[in-house]
Amino acid sequence: MLKVLFFAHIKERLDCAGMELQWSDCPTDLDSLQAELCARGGSLWHEVLSQPNTIRAVNHEVVAGNAALADGDEVAFFPPVTGG
Repeated sequence: MLKVLFFAHIKERLDCAGMELQWSDCPTDLDSLQAELCARGGSLWHEVLSQPNTIRAVNHEVVAGNAALADGDEVAFFPPVTGG
């Protein structure tokens, strides 16, 4: 199983906090997963998840570029964080 989480305005815009996907139906890398989520969700999901500044994490580790995924992983999508 793959757990996918969405945070902050990504969660709000998609009206979805997260989902669990059966591993047998999952892509095996992060870029492919993101592309599949965009395709499944339609134009809104594509618009929200395709922002160039979207941060992606696998198992609580921020990923720059693509990453392999494995059964049991947790993937998170969140906007850039700013401080004040």
